Amino acid sequence: MKTFLREFFASFLGIIFGMLAIGLIVVLIISSIGSGKPKTKPNSILKLTFAKPIPELTNNVESDPYSLDFSGLFGENIGLDDIRKLINHAKTDPNIKGIYMDLEGAPGGFATMKKLHESLDSFKAAGKFVISYSTAYSQKTYYLASAAEKVYLHPMGGLEFMGFAGQIMYFKGLMDKVGVKAQIYYAGRFKSATEPFRRSDMSPENRKQVSEYIGGAYRQYLEVIGKSRKISPDSLYAIADNALIRNANDAVKYGLADGLKYKDEIIDDLRKRVGIADDKKKELEVVSLEKYYEINKSKLNKSKVKGSKIAVVYAEGSIVDGEGGQGSIGGDKYAKIIRDLRKEDDVKAIVLRVNSGGGSALASEIIWREIEKAKEKGIKVVTSMGDVAASGGYYIAANSNKIYAETNTITGSIGVFGMIPNTRELYEKHMGLTMDTVKTGRFSTMSSDGGMFYAFNDEEGKIITQSIEEIYDIFKNRVSEGRTKSGRDMPRAHVDTIAEGRVWLGNVAKEIGLVDELGGLDDAIKAAAKLANLTDYKISSFPKTKSFEETLMSFGDDDNKKAAFSPEFIQDAISASIFGEDLAKLLRTIREIKDCKGAQARMPYEVIIR
Repeated sequence: MKTFLREFFASFLGIIFGMLAIGLIVVLIISSIGSGKPKTKPNSILKLTFAKPIPELTNNVESDPYSLDFSGLFGENIGLDDIRKLINHAKTDPNIKGIYMDLEGAPGGFATMKKLHESLDSFKAAGKFVISYSTAYSQKTYYLASAAEKVYLHPMGGLEFMGFAGQIMYFKGLMDKVGVKAQIYYAGRFKSATEPFRRSDMSPENRKQVSEYIGGAYRQYLEVIGKSRKISPDSLYAIADNALIRNANDAVKYGLADGLKYKDEIIDDLRKRVGIADDKKKELEVVSLEKYYEINKSKLNKSKVKGSKIAVVYAEGSIVDGEGGQGSIGGDKYAKIIRDLRKEDDVKAIVLRVNSGGGSALASEIIWREIEKAKEKGIKVVTSMGDVAASGGYYIAANSNKIYAETNTITGSIGVFGMIPNTRELYEKHMGLTMDTVKTGRFSTMSSDGGMFYAFNDEEGKIITQSIEEIYDIFKNRVSEGRTKSGRDMPRAHVDTIAEGRVWLGNVAKEIGLVDELGGLDDAIKAAAKLANLTDYKISSFPKTKSFEETLMSFGDDDNKKAAFSPEFIQDAISASIFGEDLAKLLRTIREIKDCKGAQARMPYEVIIR
C-alpha cells in the first residue's frame, strides 16, 4: 500500500507538472512567433546573476528538486565554458559597454569562481567597466565580486568575511537511534568517505587533510582578493581573524567595498556610465546572460575548420553504473561516447573535463578502459580538472597523456570503500518485523541484499575486505602505470605514500605528481592540440545535452529517471517541501549510498565551506 500511494501521488503530481510544462512550451512558442531573431541593442549592459547551478557543459545538469519555486527548471542552464565564451565575446561586442553583477548567489565551487574571476579580469583589461552590487555578500560571492572595478553594497547590507570553516554532517547518531548499522569496509587511512556513517566526528587523519586543503584554499582566496583590492593577504587575514567587517560601513572602511548604494543609485550610476544620465526618456538597456546566450549561442562553437577534431568530453556528477542520467557519469554511456570517438578518423585528441567526486569503481574502470583503447589508436588524451576530480574522478583521468588542474581543484582521494547498511534492528525493534533464513551454504546470505538484514561475521567481513583491497590495489596500479607512461615516472611505492584516500589541492597535487600543469580547459585544449601536432582543428563537445524545451518534455522518459517531473524528482521535491532543503539533501545522500552497488571510489559527503 505504501508503494502504491507513493507511486500514485508521484504520478499524479507528474501529470500536473507535465501539463504546466506543456502549457509553458505553448506560451513560449506563441511569444516567439513574429519576434524575429533577437539582437543586442546598442549601448547595452550585460547583467550577470547566478541563481542557477553552473554546470561545466550547458544543460548538463540534473534537474534540481530542491528549488522549491522550480525557477531553476525554466530556461537554459548555461555552462561555465559558455559563460566564459560569452564574456569574451562581450569584450569585443560594440553594443556591450560593461558588465553589471547582481550577486545574491554564486553556485559552483571555488575553481569555477576562479575561472569566472579571470574572465572578468580580461574583460576589464579591454577597457570596459565591471561593477558589482549586492544586499549581502557571502564569502564565495565576494570572491567573484572582487573582480569588479567597483564593489557596492546596500547601506543596511552585509559582507561575510571571517575565514573558512569546513563542516561535515555525521549520520551515525541518527542511524543508532533508528537501528541501522553501517557495515563498512575501506582501504586507505585517509579514505574518510564513510566517516559520517561510522563516526560522530572527524578522525585525526581526516581533520589533518581537511585542515590542509581548506587552509590552502583560504590562502589562495586571500591572494586573489588581495590582488584585486590592492590589500595584502596578511591584512585581509587580520581583518577576517578579528571579525572587523560587522556591518556595511566596515566593508567600506577596510577597503572591501567602494561605496554604499541603494538600487536606484546603482541604476543612476549605470545610466551615467553609458552616457544617458541626462536623458530621462531613454531606457537603460540591460541584457541578461540568458538572453545574451540566446542571441550568440550559434557563434560560440562555430568553426570553419574542416578535418581534424578535438573532442571535449564533459564528465561531471557522480560516476554511476549503466547509462546514468543527465548530470551524472554513466559508465556505459561515457564508454560508448569515447568508443565512438576513437572510431572517427578525424578525432585526433580527446580532452576529458572532469568535475566529479567519483562513484562506482566498476564504472570508473569501464571508462578507463575506453580511454586506454583510444590512446592505443594514437588519440592523445588530456584531462582538465574543475572544482573536484577525486576518487573515481581521478581514476578516469589517471591514464591521460597530460593532466591539468586549477590551483584550488580538489583531487586525489585514491582509495576504495564498500558499505552495506544493516537494517535488522530497525525492522525488528521499531517496526515489529522479523526475518528468518534458510541457506544452502555458509555464505549464501552475502548475495544480493542479504547484508541489509543481518550482520556479517568475521569470515564474511574478510571476504569483503579482500575484494576492497584488490580494487584499491588495481586503482593504485592504474595511477602508477598511467602517470609513468605520461612521463612522470611514478613508481608504485610513491603512489602508496600519496594514496590512502587522501585529498589534495591542485597546486599540491602538481608537486607530488598527480597533476602535470596548473591551468584550465583552454590550456588543456592547447596542450592536446600540441600533442596531436594540430594547428587547425575544430572542437566538438560531448555528451549532447537537451535544450530547455526537450528537458520539459522528458518528464515521462523511462531512460532518464532524474528528468524534470519524473517520480524520483517529485519525491525529492516533496521531501524538500516537508523537511526543508538541507535535510532533504541529506536524506537523498543516504539513499544514494544505500543504492550503491559494489566497491565505491567516491567522496559521498560534502565539506561545506563557510
